Amino acid sequence: MPLNSKIPAGSIQDKWTTYKSTCKLVNPANKRKIEIIVVGTGLAGASAAASLGELGYKVKAFCFQDSPRRAHSIAAQGGINAAKNYQNDGDSVYRLFYDTIKGGDYRAREANVYRLAEVSTNIIDQCVAQGVPFAREYGGLLSNRSFGGTQVQRTFYAAGQTGQQLLIGAYQSLERQVALGNVEMYARHEMQELVTIDGKARGIIAKNLVTGALERHSAHAVLICSGGYGNVFYLSTNAMGSNVTAAWKAHKSGAYFGNPCFTQIHPTCIPVSGDHQSKLTLMSESLRNDGRIWVPKKQGDNRNPNDIPEEERDYYLERRYPAFGNLVPRDVASRAAKERCDAGYGVGASKMAVYLDFKYNIMYKYGKAEATKQGIANPDDATLYALGKEVIKAQYGNLFEMYAKITGENPYEVPMRIYPAVHYTMGGLWVDYELMTTIPGLYALGEANFSDHGANRLGASALMQGLADGYFVIPYTIGNYLADEIRTGAIATDHAAFVQAEQHVQSRMEKLLKEIKRLNNNKQNVIEFCKQNQNRFSQNKQRVIEIVKTFKDSKNLKNIFHV
Repeated sequence: MPLNSKIPAGSIQDKWTTYKSTCKLVNPANKRKIEIIVVGTGLAGASAAASLGELGYKVKAFCFQDSPRRAHSIAAQGGINAAKNYQNDGDSVYRLFYDTIKGGDYRAREANVYRLAEVSTNIIDQCVAQGVPFAREYGGLLSNRSFGGTQVQRTFYAAGQTGQQLLIGAYQSLERQVALGNVEMYARHEMQELVTIDGKARGIIAKNLVTGALERHSAHAVLICSGGYGNVFYLSTNAMGSNVTAAWKAHKSGAYFGNPCFTQIHPTCIPVSGDHQSKLTLMSESLRNDGRIWVPKKQGDNRNPNDIPEEERDYYLERRYPAFGNLVPRDVASRAAKERCDAGYGVGASKMAVYLDFKYNIMYKYGKAEATKQGIANPDDATLYALGKEVIKAQYGNLFEMYAKITGENPYEVPMRIYPAVHYTMGGLWVDYELMTTIPGLYALGEANFSDHGANRLGASALMQGLADGYFVIPYTIGNYLADEIRTGAIATDHAAFVQAEQHVQSRMEKLLKEIKRLNNNKQNVIEFCKQNQNRFSQNKQRVIEIVKTFKDSKNLKNIFHV
């Protein structure tokens, strides 16, 4: 089918204003007749469900947890971008738009990105009103810090818990609508199939994860807000529950998928420690603000990092990219770290890590500033370190604690070890300017869609998109579609399409259970065979040991095969 992006005419800075002024509306009385399903309760899903419930729509929200919590948005710790220009360092809506387009390797849809930059300022105001505890300057203004790939400070943050605090704000709004009866919450439910009638999305088949029962749920529109597909990789920063099945089911039902190869590799993750791991832990990119990345100049240097003098350290990002230094875009930092490790300069037991060192900035950036504030003349190194450490602790304390708990190392005393890992996916369900997929009535928001990031190499933009889609975009764009649905009436769940979809899910489950039973039977057969032949296996094991010993003790290969 031909793709229609539905981008409004006119100059790029006027497109969203023009759209909002000309799109169809649904009046408050008719909104009560319209049902909407939201699959997923991360930032995009929670904000969308809360916003649509506030507008008066009848909303059903689905999550596989026992309550809306622990969405992957929680792993975005470092901050959220917005073009507020509080630092007066030259930022603007256009600058944020330009940086995002450039950071996406010029492969993002420009109209969507400009809209994202435009509403970014509203996001911060919304979150402040919800009580999100953004860091503030001494005068009370919201604080900013830098992220990789930009030359301005536009990242708003709440220590190292930005994603978590934004989720709490969105969940407060969502639960308010649940309490008011505008949103019906279906916890411990997982979408199994999309239901379409006459080519339009009309509901889902969901599985109750407590009872195992299949349920039919109808709606006039369905929103997929289930995150990305990072878990197709063996290890990523995603929770194991982030399994992309909802988006996959939508794709299998006919929704196009765009840019599946666009996967973001995060440069500051805790390295793999063993085969026991099911996921990796992210260290916020914000740490690159104050941490210097380096490796020893000597290959295979096993000395304690504190014993390696400055002249024997290679601050390779500062050396190679002086304009950005340690704040180069994520892909540049990730490739550079892998290159150094592959060349034999890696650190730690695995040699697949580089150092992220805070000592210099603790002492000479923050320690000196604090000493000046306190009127301490000629402070020694110990004083500088103690003063600067308190500043770092206030900004990143929880991250340092998390690192210490996971690795058993004190990052205040020894440099952190980091290595790149899969973190975010920019591909997803293809959507138009209205966030609608190629199936009418089916929308995709946040990381589940492909639209706003291109081949993104920047941090602090995923949170921005999730909240922009849920709070400020979908409330307008979905009305343009639902205005033509007010006469449709309630969608009957006994329709043949629901019956067929449920039967398809049931058949798939039975096939899966049959295969599991077969494998378990085979496993049991193997166990019984081993038990019955235990003596023979022991004898053969002893014979193998004798052969190996003969091989080690003899230069004559004939002895090995002598019986």
